[in-house]
Parts: sequence; structure tokens; C-alpha cells
Amino acid sequence: MTRITTPPHAKPCILLVDDHSEILDFLVDDLQEQYQIVTASDGREALERLVDERIQLIVSDIMMPGMDGYALCKAVKSNLEYCHIPIILLTAKNTLQSKIVGLEVGADAYVEKPFSPEYLQVQIANLLTNRNKLREYFASSPLAHIKTMAHSKSDELFLDKLNDLIQEKLDNPGLDVEHLADAMCMSRPTLYRKIKAISDLTPNELINIARLKKAASLLAGGGLKIYEIAEMVGYSSQTHFGRNFHKQFGMSPSDYMEGLKKTS
Repeated sequence: MTRITTPPHAKPCILLVDDHSEILDFLVDDLQEQYQIVTASDGREALERLVDERIQLIVSDIMMPGMDGYALCKAVKSNLEYCHIPIILLTAKNTLQSKIVGLEVGADAYVEKPFSPEYLQVQIANLLTNRNKLREYFASSPLAHIKTMAHSKSDELFLDKLNDLIQEKLDNPGLDVEHLADAMCMSRPTLYRKIKAISDLTPNELINIARLKKAASLLAGGGLKIYEIAEMVGYSSQTHFGRNFHKQFGMSPSDYMEGLKKTS
């Protein structure tokens, strides 16, 4: 494995998979300024890398001995822990059928060989940027649903279940990752990694945002006092609730209600 060492979290971490060392060297040389790089020579080795590294995107050749790119893509997209990771498949096959197969196994983008390095860089940047925009939109928009961040059916099902569990216990100030891990039948570290990978939030941050989004929904419905809503979403202090609401959405609960009245 080739590993380009960078300060923690300084750059997105990309996994490059190809059985030709010269192609890996070329890709590493081209991408290492913008990204932290991990490499693997086939699909099975790539899956091993996923266990040890926080991979944010995979670029894989299709034609490889052992586990090829299609099989790797299918394995990643069918694994709850990794299915959120975007995958770009590289191939010399310029046929419609090969593209259809790539889409069927869950590939996010398809790049034909020989390819322009600039074109591959744009594909990578677009996938990562779009996901960051969705995360930011979810976190900053009072009424954006958690499924906004889903990138696959597996992610959607996971987020739906997670959201239902959080909503059921929202009035419990002690709700934390331990409660969620037990209810999701997942280990605490696995759940933490999954939530962090999808949302770039810790479980406790996600729980707090869920409280505030529920509060925004109740504020929009009208008929309740702010202190009542604060209690309903697990805050014992209206002041603490108001401070957190403003920090998350850039406005106080009362300003939010006034804004809704003006647009109704």
C-alpha cells in the first residue's frame, strides 16, 4: 500500500485501485497535492483498506484479476458501513453495456480510458463538493429532512431508521450514541463512523440538530409557546435552547416564527 502522509483531516482521503503499478503511480502523482492517497492492487485489498482508513471516495479500474471493479463496487454499495462512499470506475471498455453494468452495481461516475487527468480531477471534486453541499444544507436549513444526505437506497433506509429512533426519544435529554447503537443493533464505533461519514457530524451533534429541526417544525405549526417546545425536544432551559437554535440556524426561535408569519 502506498500512503501519502498529511496532517489529520487536512485533505479528503481517496482510495485508488488498479492492478497496474504504473497507473497507480501516475494517479498518485496527479492527485496527491489535493488529496490524501491510499492505494490497492485489487478489489479484495481495497476492501481491507476500508477497514483501516476513513476513505471518502474510491477510484477503481474495472478489469483486475481476482475481485474486479464491478465486484468491488457491488460489495461496497451493499455494505451498510461503506455504501455512502462515492465510486468512480475507470475502464477501457467503451460500450453501453459496460456502462449499464457499472450503474447497476452502484457506480457514481464512469470514466473511459484513456482519460484526461483534468477530467478525472473534476469528477472527483464534483462528487466531494456536491456531498459537502448536501451536508451543509441539511445542517443549516431548519426543515431539511435527514434523507437529504442519502446517496443510496441503503443510506436512505439507514437514515430513516436512525431518524425514527431519534424522534421517538427526542424528549429525553440523556439520549446519546449508546442508546442509538443499542437500538440500531450496531457497535458504538461502527455507528459513530457511519454517522460521521455521511453527515460529517458526531452522533451527539446529529441528535442536537434533530432536536432543533423538530423544534422548527413545531414553531412552524404554531399554537405552542417557545418554552413548551424547548421541553418537548429535550431542553430543560429555554435560554439554552434559544442559544443553540440561533447558533445552528442563524436566527432566534422568535425571529424564525416572525419570518414564517411574513411569508405565510
